[in-house]
Amino acid sequence: MEKHRGNLSRNPHELYYQRMQKNREKMEKGLFEAQHLSHKRLRVCVATCNRADYSKLAPIMFGIKTHPEDFDLEVVVLGSHLIDDYGNTFRMIEQDDFDIGSKLHTIVRGEDEAAMVESVGLALVKLPDVLQRLKPDILIVHGDRFDALALATAAALMNIRILHLEGGEVSGTIDDSIRHAITKLAHYHACCTRRAEQHLIAMCEDHSRILLAGCPSYDKLLAKHHREDHIDVIKSWLGENVKENDYIVALQHPVTTDIQHSIKIYGLMLDALLTFNKKTLVLFPNIDAGSKEMVRVMRKKGIEQHPNFRAVKHVPFEQFIQLVSHAGCMIGNSSCGVREAGAFGTPVVNLGTRQTGRETGENVLHVRDADTHSKIYHALELQFGKRYPCSKIYGDGNAVPRILKFLNSININEPLQKSFCFPTLKDSNSQDIDHILETQCALAVDLGGTNLRVAIVCMRGSIVKKYIQANPKTFESRIKLILKMCTEAMQDAVRLNCRILGVGISSGGRVNPQEGVILHSTKLIREWSAVDLRTPISDALHLPVWVDNDGNCAALAEKKFGHGKGVESFATVITGTGIGGGIIHNNELIHGNTFCAAELGHIMVSLEGPECSCGSQGCIEAYASGMALQREAKKLNDEEMLKIEGMKVVEPITAVHLISAAKMGNLKAQAVLNKASTALGVGIINILHTMNPSLIILSGVLASYYQAPVQRIILERALSSAQNIQVLKSDLEEPALMGAASMVLDYTTRRIY
Repeated sequence: MEKHRGNLSRNPHELYYQRMQKNREKMEKGLFEAQHLSHKRLRVCVATCNRADYSKLAPIMFGIKTHPEDFDLEVVVLGSHLIDDYGNTFRMIEQDDFDIGSKLHTIVRGEDEAAMVESVGLALVKLPDVLQRLKPDILIVHGDRFDALALATAAALMNIRILHLEGGEVSGTIDDSIRHAITKLAHYHACCTRRAEQHLIAMCEDHSRILLAGCPSYDKLLAKHHREDHIDVIKSWLGENVKENDYIVALQHPVTTDIQHSIKIYGLMLDALLTFNKKTLVLFPNIDAGSKEMVRVMRKKGIEQHPNFRAVKHVPFEQFIQLVSHAGCMIGNSSCGVREAGAFGTPVVNLGTRQTGRETGENVLHVRDADTHSKIYHALELQFGKRYPCSKIYGDGNAVPRILKFLNSININEPLQKSFCFPTLKDSNSQDIDHILETQCALAVDLGGTNLRVAIVCMRGSIVKKYIQANPKTFESRIKLILKMCTEAMQDAVRLNCRILGVGISSGGRVNPQEGVILHSTKLIREWSAVDLRTPISDALHLPVWVDNDGNCAALAEKKFGHGKGVESFATVITGTGIGGGIIHNNELIHGNTFCAAELGHIMVSLEGPECSCGSQGCIEAYASGMALQREAKKLNDEEMLKIEGMKVVEPITAVHLISAAKMGNLKAQAVLNKASTALGVGIINILHTMNPSLIILSGVLASYYQAPVQRIILERALSSAQNIQVLKSDLEEPALMGAASMVLDYTTRRIY
């Protein structure tokens, strides 16, 4: 009662301001919650199992920590990090100022195959509670260790997204099987090399979820290995009298698929090092099956007491970088020898089969059959003290920014279920009746300057039926006619037992194929800029629609049906009314940053040549296109220098008259065509010197005439390394239509162009 009376006795102004303050706090709280919902931070869990994977994960962890507005970081530590015999390396994580959310003791001691299996089982028992408590949006897992397999298995079964680092690599041991198993469980991949990326694609992983990032440890090692205190680091580990490039770093792990042989190699390596008589830093092997026996071998040989040796369980990564980068040689079978050491040019002797299949620089000398002490000793003699060119096969020092950007792009609201990009397989003998009766086909549309053409094209590349109409001059009329012709073709397709999978459209000008929009058209097609073709046609026909430039379509046609089939890199040059083309490089069509790649007709071959339709001067198109030849033919005709005896000239004058006159001995016509051939040949040489394709394909009405002169000009003027590139004339009658069809047929059968 007293409390109630006290409230009533308060100043009315005070009560008013208290209510206002509460309302303001309520509004601010609501605003904060709205902002939080509009930009939800990604909850990232990084799980590290041992000293080696922490060296790869730490740079990413530091990167995540510097972006608190985008990410929440949770750290889980397990595996050999928590074992005293392996240096209790979880302490270095704490020294790096990371809060460890969970420490899981998951290692069953025994260092044999059974212990590894039991360790995986123990981790699987303990991980669900941790992951359920942390509720991460994504779990980052590294590499190919059995601990990582347990992490990936638990996360996948608990519907947690997984980003796998360093998938797609090949080493040659049980690690390969574990690495590839984690790849199949992971939803996203950050790989280190182009070859690893191709391996992931070959394993049917979704290309859009693969990031070619480089190795994260390179971000740190490329920045840190030039430190001025490296001499102090060397002396602290190997003694006062040791100089740089005059000591060895040895790191050998067991090979779990052949433990006894790997123990034998380890003993032979130590014998060779004892004989070689150089200061040597020996790191203890990892915790794989066989490691206990290897340590016994080391102690039996008295390595820990020998004055030339320093045996250690762990070296902090930054100091390890200094030791490897300034070593006279590194020996063993650690991945560090074939990966990080290459960045410094440090000579490496790689023993046995543990790294078979890894990409290496020239600094690595392999002794795969390391069966004698003398063979290893001789390899040390060959390598010790050398310096090799620095290799950046595994990274350029910018992996972390790429990975953070990749993480930011992940949409956690999209379906969790993985989809695999399987290659097209031969149809099963057991089929639906529709598949037996119907032929899978594409509807191809070619928007030319004069005509509008539509065709039904089957999977083998043959045209089932074709339709041709004059191309209308206005936008509305053109769209209306396209829809009318496509509708007619679809009705005929039913009668012809053809199943239409989609519509592919080829058009002149600059095209954004991602959006299906024609950005800028050629002068031949009016009212055809900033046109969304995909939406109205897809809505009307209820089919997927692909759109691309006619030159790119010609290249796609050659890749699927013509001379480019099975060729990794080639260029197609269209020689018709204008000059165009497309470039396939590393099996992919090049579009360019603003979709104007492969504008081959506008390669300049002269600073002061004739004016081109693009507004510039000296372009190939201004010399060698059908329009350019027609222009020169008219000039000669006006000057009464075109017609020669026995030649009939019927108006209108075209490029055909010029070619006929040249063939009949008209020197003026021959000079014009020679200049046109030279311009085209020089332009193609520029392509050879820029892209280095293995084949040039000429397409269009003038291809048969230009083939021989262009081949001759390449032989005369190109660099010697490019002179033998073959120039072929296309055998395809309708490259634009065939290319438009190929977009549909490749995409709808899950193949990528």
